[in-house]
Amino acid sequence: MNEKRTMSELERLTAGEFHEAQKIPLTLVLDNIRSGLNVGSIFRSADAFRVERIICCGYTPAPPHREVLKTALGATETVQWAVAENTLNTVKQLQRENTRCYALEQTKNSVPLHQFTPIGLQSIALVLGNEVHGVSQEVIDACDGSIEIMQFGTKHSLNVAVCAGIVLYTIFQQFNASNSE
Repeated sequence: MNEKRTMSELERLTAGEFHEAQKIPLTLVLDNIRSGLNVGSIFRSADAFRVERIICCGYTPAPPHREVLKTALGATETVQWAVAENTLNTVKQLQRENTRCYALEQTKNSVPLHQFTPIGLQSIALVLGNEVHGVSQEVIDACDGSIEIMQFGTKHSLNVAVCAGIVLYTIFQQFNASNSE
């Protein structure tokens, strides 16, 4: 029989254990995301894949925004987060800290996600953009590159929270593979 596992069988970390656990060296930079529900969902994915931190830029809703808390389901208490006024300045500051920054965007020179390989265990930042306009062009220009989730239907766009989940799962696997070598 294929029964669901119980909560104790899932061996979930406590908030304290999560804070002490090794994180993947990844910062999510949220570039003027409109929906608090999307932001909360991104927090949950960041918790699931032990992302180092989230930076909410511009008018991106941040905790304790009601919609963020509604979908984050407590992940705002485990994932480190900050608020920044300007995405471009945030990217430049991260680069000064030796973090390579990538826009998650469809650009002429974007690297397909399945071909993207983080360099060793180097810290990276991934910029996720507005639901309508994506990552701003000035931020794309400042980034070290762009990563694209290849799509094969008629829409050629995905919800930003869905994009975050796909990319985090992929990058989590890549960092774990690098870490075990």
